[in-house]
Amino acid sequence: MLAEIQVSPRPGGNAENPYAHIEAAIAVIENAGLVYEVGAMGTTIEGTPEQVWTLLRAVHEATLKAGAAGVTSHIKVGQGADDDGPSIIDLVGKFRA
Repeated sequence: MLAEIQVSPRPGGNAENPYAHIEAAIAVIENAGLVYEVGAMGTTIEGTPEQVWTLLRAVHEATLKAGAAGVTSHIKVGQGADDDGPSIIDLVGKFRA
């Protein structure tokens, strides 16, 4: 299963680090042990449906735990009927230098 999440916390961070709340969300992804790719407008995650759905919630909630007053998460999910859909590298590999 693939998912892309873009968190939009309010605010994005604090005076010392304007992206602190977003970085807290990315840290949860990094610590999950799944294949992922951070992009400029969101992060793509690859894993089983159980892993991905659990992680999406944890990423969303991480911004609040980091001190954001609120958050909106934009999520796209793709899954094959047999859970054997394409991987991140299948979809973008040929476009990499």
